[in-house]
Amino acid sequence: MSQLELRHLRTLVALRDTGSLVEAAERVFLTQSALSHQLKDLESRLGTTLFHRKTRPVRFTPAGSRLVELADQLLPEVASCELELARMAGGEAGRLFIAIECHSCFDWLLPAINRYREHWSDVDLDIASGFHFAPLPALARGDLDLVITANPVEDLDLAYLPLFSYEAQLALAKDHPLAKAEWVEPQDLADQVLITYPVDNSKLDVITSFLEPAGVSPERIRTAELTAMIVQLVASGRGVACLPNWALHEYLTKDYIVTRSLGEEGVWPTLYAAVRSEEAGAAFMRAFVDVSMTTCFDNLHGIVTAELG
Repeated sequence: MSQLELRHLRTLVALRDTGSLVEAAERVFLTQSALSHQLKDLESRLGTTLFHRKTRPVRFTPAGSRLVELADQLLPEVASCELELARMAGGEAGRLFIAIECHSCFDWLLPAINRYREHWSDVDLDIASGFHFAPLPALARGDLDLVITANPVEDLDLAYLPLFSYEAQLALAKDHPLAKAEWVEPQDLADQVLITYPVDNSKLDVITSFLEPAGVSPERIRTAELTAMIVQLVASGRGVACLPNWALHEYLTKDYIVTRSLGEEGVWPTLYAAVRSEEAGAAFMRAFVDVSMTTCFDNLHGIVTAELG
């Protein structure tokens, strides 16, 4: 039996990137028990310890660090080869017109598109416009090929491929009275100006998952096109805003604002790539979803693996 397998390298990279066995197990779709067994088995095969237990973040031994170094060199090559093989097997060319229901997704979508084009240059890829109000029905009709959405519509013949889950957090000015609370309740927003992107309320997590179930409405809704503009308005005390945790991370590190969870448990939507069901298995389509997931987990702070099923 070979001592070292690709799954071992992927597990070690996940352990390095997440810093814990629990989060690494989620990243590679294993239970924590199965991941621990895999690592112990590998250490037994190699006859050496790979990381120090009971440390957080995880600290690797010299042997473990050498394997992580190997993984960083080898896994990108393997992924590149797999993409090339998928193209050879079929689906080398196609059309991929994309629409986005998530304004802040441009931060990661453009780098993902650049990565994708390196291996799928024959795919006619573009970001479509003109479908802002009903992109999912446009997808079902064939006008679009993929929609980035957090709001699945179940009565359409579409497949929703999960990308990641994130926390929808409330952004507040640092001196806002609600900044003193551990989290916010729906009633706390009844007298607040809510600053949002210019989209329908049905597309806003703070409305659909937090306020409407409690029968609460904000005092007023104000809109702004850009994330930076919304954060500036919040920081200057013009209102509060609900945005993805990864979109707010930069502004938190710069100490522009503070954030609080929506309720004690928080609100955790899932972002999907929606495609027509009959195209969900197409090689060029699956490759775009895989590249998008890799790009997101490489660059976005605070996202987690979406639960399946």
